[in-house]
Amino acid sequence: MTEVAKDLHDTGDETDSSGLWRHRDFMLLWSGQTLSETGSAVTRVALPLVALVVLDASTFEVGLLTAATTLAFAVIALPAGAIVDRRPKRSIMIVCDLLRLLIIGSIPLAAAFDVLTMGQLYVAAVAAGVCTVFFDVSYQSYLPSLIRAEDLMAANGKLGTTQSLAQLGGPSLGGGLVGLLGAASALVADVISYAVSSLAIVGIRHREGPLPAPTAEEPLRHRIMEGLRFVFGHPILRRIVICTSVSNLFAGVTSALATVFVVRVLHVSPAMTGLILAGSAIGGIAGGLFAGRLATSIGSARIIWVSMLVFSAPQVIAAAAWEGWGVLLFPLGWGITGFAFMVYNIAQLSYRQSVTPPDLMGRMNAAVRWVVWGTLPLGSVLGGALGTLIGVRNALLVAFIGTWAAGWFVFFSPLRHMRDIPQSPVR
Repeated sequence: MTEVAKDLHDTGDETDSSGLWRHRDFMLLWSGQTLSETGSAVTRVALPLVALVVLDASTFEVGLLTAATTLAFAVIALPAGAIVDRRPKRSIMIVCDLLRLLIIGSIPLAAAFDVLTMGQLYVAAVAAGVCTVFFDVSYQSYLPSLIRAEDLMAANGKLGTTQSLAQLGGPSLGGGLVGLLGAASALVADVISYAVSSLAIVGIRHREGPLPAPTAEEPLRHRIMEGLRFVFGHPILRRIVICTSVSNLFAGVTSALATVFVVRVLHVSPAMTGLILAGSAIGGIAGGLFAGRLATSIGSARIIWVSMLVFSAPQVIAAAAWEGWGVLLFPLGWGITGFAFMVYNIAQLSYRQSVTPPDLMGRMNAAVRWVVWGTLPLGSVLGGALGTLIGVRNALLVAFIGTWAAGWFVFFSPLRHMRDIPQSPVR
C-alpha cells in the first residue's frame, strides 16, 4: 500500500520524529499559513455580514457575493497551475499575500469614509479569489521542495489540522470582532494575517532549484489536456469528479444561504453568527481525527461512498432549526456536514494520489480542482436564486438533499466492489 493510503489507516504520530518541529523554514510557512487561514475564516463570516448589515443587501446579492469569492477557481485554475510551474513559487506567494492585504483592506477603509458599495465588494471578492488561486497552487507545489519527501504526509497533516482549527476559531473570532468593531472593521484581522504571512514567507531561507523551461514540443494547452484526458478517462476518477462537483454545487447553495438563514430566519445576532457557523469546523476536525480509524474498519476505498451516503444523511436536520433552542439543530447538522465531507475528502484525495502516475500528479490535481471548485460559484448564484424563489429554509433543504444524493455517483461505480485503495496505479 502506498504511503498515502497507509496514512488513512495510521493515526499515530510516528512522523513527528521527522524533525519538522525543528525545521525553521517549514515552521515559518506553517505559522504564516495558520494565521492567514484564521484571518480568511474571519472574512468568510464578516464579508456577507458587511453586505447584510452595512449595505442591507438582498438574499440574491449575498448569493452573488459568495459566488464571486470562488469564481476564480472556475476561470483560472487550469492555467494557474501551468503558470506557477514556470515561476518562483515563493515569490508568487509573497506577492499574492500583499495584494490580498490591499484588496481586503480597501473594504474597511471605504466603509470608514461611507463610500462602500456592493460593486466594490464584488470586485474585491473576485480579485482576492484570483490571488488565492495562485497562492494555493504555489503553496502546494512549493512544499515538496521545502522538505524531504518522507516528511510530506506529516507536513500536510499539520497544515490540514491547523486549517480545520482556523475554520473552527475563525468564525467565532469573526463573530466576536463583528460585535465589537462592526462588520467592516472586523476585516482588519484578515489584513493583519496577510501581513504576517508575507513576512513569514520572506523569512524562509530555502530557494527552489532551476525552473523547467517551456518546450515547443509540449505547449501549455497540450499539458492541460493530458491531465484532463487522464482524469475523465479513468472510470473511478471520473465518478469522483462528478460526485465532488455535484456536492460542491449544493455546498455553494448552503454557503450562500447559511448566514442569511441564521441572521434573518433564526434571528441570531451578528456577534453569535460565527459561533453557530463554527459547527462545520468542529465536524471537520472530528472527521480528520477519525478518518483513519473509519477507513481501517470500513475500507479505505469503500469509505468514499459510505461517507457521502451514510455519514452525511442526518445533515438535513440543520434546515429544520427554529428560533430559540431550536437554533442548536443548525450547528449540529452543519457539523455533520463538516464531518462527512472531511472523511470523504481525505479518502478520495488518497485514492486519486494512489492511482495517478507521478508524472501526471500535478496536472491531475489541477484538472480536478478546476472542475470541482468551478461548481461552487454556480451553487452560490443558485442559492441566492432559490432562496428568493422558494424561501431560504426550503432552499437549504434542497441543498442538503443534493449534497447527500451526490454520493450515488461513486456508489454506482467500480468503487462499490472495492474495499481498499489499490497499491499501484490503475489505468
